[in-house]
Amino acid sequence: MTGVLLRPATAADAPRLTELVQLAYGHYVERLGSSPRPMTDDYAEVVRRNAVTVAERGGAVVGLIVVGIDDEGFFVDNVAVDPSHQGSGVGRALLDHAETAARRRGFDSIYLYTHELMTENRAMYARAGYSEYDRRRHGDACLVYLRKRLG
Repeated sequence: MTGVLLRPATAADAPRLTELVQLAYGHYVERLGSSPRPMTDDYAEVVRRNAVTVAERGGAVVGLIVVGIDDEGFFVDNVAVDPSHQGSGVGRALLDHAETAARRRGFDSIYLYTHELMTENRAMYARAGYSEYDRRRHGDACLVYLRKRLG
């Protein structure tokens, strides 16, 4: 995690966030048979409407996380890391940031979901302490819901 700076996203970040998500999720298109939902989002709109934090390393945006609150609690809507920085602590720093934000807002857990075929993501979330608690159909996709209790 050394060398990672987290800051709120700005409107000026939207083009890079779009590019970053394409890079991070692009390898899933063939496996899923379609683009994962984050690849279809308008990041100018996402930044306007949501809490988005970016991770910078060496002055370049290398990761992002989008969080929110709904009737199920505090959630991670999207976390993406540039493939050239995956495995270097960027994703962990972003998840830690989200977990801290959830605690500050009074939540005792945080949740997220991922496509059942995104096995690498599911394994990473399990290593980070998230446990599966539900599976839900969304169109043709089966989404795996994971939750982490916060201490």
